[in-house]
Amino acid sequence: MTDTLSQQIPTNLQNILEIARPIAWGASDILRSYYRGEPKTGDLNIEEKKGGPVTAADLAVNHYIVAHLQQAIDDEDFGYLTEETYDPRTGKLPQSWVWIIDPLDGTRDFIDKTGEYAIHIALTYQGKLVLALVAIPEAEKLYYATLGGGTFVETADGSNTQLQVSTRSNLEDLTLVASRTHRDDRFDALLKRLSLTKQKLVGSVGCKVTNILEQNADVYISLSGKSAPKDWDMAAPELILTEAGGKFTHVDGTPLRYNHGDVSQWGCLIASNGHCHDTLCSEAEKLLAELDKD
Repeated sequence: MTDTLSQQIPTNLQNILEIARPIAWGASDILRSYYRGEPKTGDLNIEEKKGGPVTAADLAVNHYIVAHLQQAIDDEDFGYLTEETYDPRTGKLPQSWVWIIDPLDGTRDFIDKTGEYAIHIALTYQGKLVLALVAIPEAEKLYYATLGGGTFVETADGSNTQLQVSTRSNLEDLTLVASRTHRDDRFDALLKRLSLTKQKLVGSVGCKVTNILEQNADVYISLSGKSAPKDWDMAAPELILTEAGGKFTHVDGTPLRYNHGDVSQWGCLIASNGHCHDTLCSEAEKLLAELDKD
């Protein structure tokens, strides 16, 4: 592989996407079998850890994705940054190409049987997102995007449809998609002061962003507190959103960074359909400054 991104995208990304799509579908099948308690997969073996619960399903799907990618793409230029194998002592991975993987986004929703869980698979080149897949197993849908290639949704029957975010541009018309549980008083205070009265409660980041892609919502806000979302929470959802016309940035408008040593995405992150993004960021930044003074 050469070191010029522009030379890689036209051919190699499409080839890699053709490899990754069936892997994402296979991972979805594994998660659904665990979700339904099918005998062949066994017990969930739930462990409560510092960062949240981990199940046998998380570990099985992580192994499946990484093993199949490594088998199909036997190239030392590719690194793997996954939720289940990440070691903070490792720091930034040295490879030019890095897979960022969350085998089960929304583990709590998976355990609680809300159906709102997802699989995230993203590929970066020198820290830049270039390919992403977000699978929603219970909906039997796979959302995928390549840099400059748009966002598509594939259904179980094999049909593919290109997606675009909504064109809603007035703040009062926008619907915010938010978590049921990952929120605190500061976050609730921010939402109360923003001009976003319509809210939709959805689990997992992948499900939230795909709601924006399906035009069922327009805005998602993440505000870190004692902890923060990680690279694998945001990477794949970011690219499928931006390639469909949306925006995903820090509240000050700066882009998200990946594989730079600290996997925590601290601060306030805003994802939107893009039409009011700058206004939303400006308003949220001002309100957060006021809340921090109180």
